Amino acid sequence: MAGFPERVTLGRSGLVVGPLGVAGGYGVDSAAIRRAVDRGCNYLYHGSRRAPGMRTAVRELVAAGRRDELVVVLQSYARWPWLIEVRLARELAALGLDHADVLLLGWYNDTPSARVLERVARLHEKGMFRHLAVSGHRRPAFIEFAADPRYSILHIRYNAAHPGAEQDVFPHLPSEGRPGTVAFTATRWGSLLSAKKMPPGEAPLRGRDAYRFVLSSPDFNVCMTGPKNAAELEEALAALDEGPLSAEEMARVRRIGEFVRAHAWMG
Repeated sequence: MAGFPERVTLGRSGLVVGPLGVAGGYGVDSAAIRRAVDRGCNYLYHGSRRAPGMRTAVRELVAAGRRDELVVVLQSYARWPWLIEVRLARELAALGLDHADVLLLGWYNDTPSARVLERVARLHEKGMFRHLAVSGHRRPAFIEFAADPRYSILHIRYNAAHPGAEQDVFPHLPSEGRPGTVAFTATRWGSLLSAKKMPPGEAPLRGRDAYRFVLSSPDFNVCMTGPKNAAELEEALAALDEGPLSAEEMARVRRIGEFVRAHAWMG
């Protein structure tokens, strides 16, 4: 079976990226991140957990003349407009960049305040970032975000145990001028990979299968991975070569996802 495309267009942002994005906040080292970039994984998320591996990798790649290959995503959970600017400026300096490709406003279940959006607009005018993204957990909010041209990219929670975006978001998005879509928590914080969480007699998913589930959906452009180490990143990269799930594999992954969600209260 053919693998996933090497490059996709991230919706109305127009950014060209690999379908697997890499988050650096969980411990993966800079060498592994650079290898992922060599494989085309250029959507690099430097979020609230700003670990040294990602910072070092970005600086090394920029020093090697590869800045134009990268799509660097900086996230802010700050609700005070001045703090968004202070932290964005600080992290750009730490990365050796003059701008971020994407500023991600983190965990908004409703429209950000007018004061936040005014400051963000000024930061864009100053050239501190190129495209605005938003993440959240209340799925209907994404319908509102998609209708607002200020947002180029949506970060949406989606996995086999939380597939609700299939009904609550994507049927309601515009067919033209659609924002880019990025999935996070593909492994449901690791529970889809845990033998203790599985239905009786069922082997746990491999990491690659959790990522293949997301990337098999035509509604997502990018699936994020947050590896702790190089081995976990290699497991995620294997998804790119294996490609979409077969019908039998899809049925199994969905069956496991339903069980994990139904028994989430058990811990």
